[in-house]
Amino acid sequence: MAADPLPRLRKLCLALPEAHEQVAWGEPTFRVKNKLFAMYASPGTHHGKGRPAVWIKASLTNQQLMLEAAPDRFFAPPYVGPSGWVGVWLDRRVRWSELPGLLEDGYRMVAPRKLVALLDQG
Repeated sequence: MAADPLPRLRKLCLALPEAHEQVAWGEPTFRVKNKLFAMYASPGTHHGKGRPAVWIKASLTNQQLMLEAAPDRFFAPPYVGPSGWVGVWLDRRVRWSELPGLLEDGYRMVAPRKLVALLDQG
């Protein structure tokens, strides 16, 4: 059985400036200034549909590009998919090296300019 991906995902999300975790809808969500940029979807709930995943805030354009490029790795999550969010499966062919960039993009969409500037400073 594969290792639980939540600790690794949590580490990536909480590395972003002032990001925090809050349980909502029975799942860990990741926020900045209480604005959601990512949500874990555990395999044991209807959110994960039997597979672990993360839902990340994205634009509709980026969501469409990811879904077309790799439909076996990305999906449009329920509820938030119509708003552009993208789901990333965390159990097969996970590209952990690309997740920080996707999470940062989602974070940038909701974070205050002051915190985005911290990211830009490196």
